[in-house]
Amino acid sequence: MTALPSLDRLDAYVPVGEESRDPYNRKEEAPLLLLVAAFASEAGLRAAFAAPALCEALEALPEGVEATVSALSRTFYAPSQDGRLDAPVSYVVRYTRPAADEALFVRNYVDSHPSTQAHLPGIRAVMCYFPLRDLALAGWPARDYLIGNEVAFDSVEAFNAAMLSPVREELRAHFREFPAYSGINSHFLMRRRSLGADVGEA
Repeated sequence: MTALPSLDRLDAYVPVGEESRDPYNRKEEAPLLLLVAAFASEAGLRAAFAAPALCEALEALPEGVEATVSALSRTFYAPSQDGRLDAPVSYVVRYTRPAADEALFVRNYVDSHPSTQAHLPGIRAVMCYFPLRDLALAGWPARDYLIGNEVAFDSVEAFNAAMLSPVREELRAHFREFPAYSGINSHFLMRRRSLGADVGEA
C-alpha cells in the first residue's frame, strides 16, 4: 500500500470488543476490517485507482476473504473541521441506495445531522462521506452507498454516554423526518488504528 501515490494516511477499523448502547439501532455483525485510505487530493485518489499497487494488495488477500472497494470523498464538520481524527472509537454509519429523491435525502441529512452531532457529549469528530460514482476499481465490487457518516469518541464509554443524551433523541427526531428512503442503513461501532501518516512517502 505504501506504493500508492499521494497516500496521506491509512486507518484500520475493527469491531470494538465492548458492548455498544445505541438505544435506536439493533446490534449488527460488523465487518471484520475496514481500511480507509486518505489521499491528499481527489486527483491522488484517482491516480491510486489507476496504479497496480492497489489491485496487487487486494489480490494478496487470503482465499475466501471478500472485499469491496468504494471511492468516497470525506468532509469534516465541527468540532473537527481541521481534519484531525485522533479519537480511536468511531460509529461508522452507511446508507445505501435507493431513496425516492437521492439528492434531497443527502441534502436533508447534511443539513440536519452533522450540526446536531456536534453537540453530542464527548464528541471528537464528525464526518460525512459522499460516493464518487464515476470511480471504480476494475474487478472489485463497490458498495452502492448513498451517504456515509462517522462520529468519533475517546472511548466506548464516552460513546455510550452520548447515546443516552438528549442530543441522541434530537437525532432520532431528524431520522423520523428524513425524506422517503427504502435502502438499508448500517451502524457499526469500530476501533480505529492509524497505520501511518504520510506513508506514501515511505
